[in-house]
Amino acid sequence: MVRLLAISGSLRQASSNSILLRATERLCPEGISVAHYEGIGELPHFNPDLLEDPPEAVIELCSIIGQADGLLFSCPEYARGIPGSFKNMLDWLVSNEEFPGKPVALFNASPRASHAQAALRLVLETMSARIIEEASITVNLLSNRSSAESIATDPVMGPLIGTALGAFKRRLENQSL
Repeated sequence: MVRLLAISGSLRQASSNSILLRATERLCPEGISVAHYEGIGELPHFNPDLLEDPPEAVIELCSIIGQADGLLFSCPEYARGIPGSFKNMLDWLVSNEEFPGKPVALFNASPRASHAQAALRLVLETMSARIIEEASITVNLLSNRSSAESIATDPVMGPLIGTALGAFKRRLENQSL
């Protein structure tokens, strides 16, 4: 079983990024499970002085990241960049020994969020994540009050997400051979 951890970069209750990640659950091919990390807003501000004795929320985050075979990130763009809370989470993972080499797929909920995607790619590459290009997609949820169910059953978005998940699964299975 391939275990994916989905992390939305938005704290908004009705975030299109979170809804997009929820749609992935409905489209998972056999042999994939998706769990969601929703503790970004609970993480303390990054402070390198706390790395030797990290707060419990950070210990939990690192443990969850370590248990995942791959990560699905969907991150909005705020002021042409990555939201502070999402960057804060990544900062806590910089020195985590489980993160380097971790396979990551980027799910973008807006074609206009290109600056955040570029910034996120730069940060992830610096952190030695493995971005799986064939599993990274952009869908257009702008001004769209879609539900996870309507995204999953959409004749364009549903197959796109399913194909990306299938590509991610194949890549993860091939790396373990």
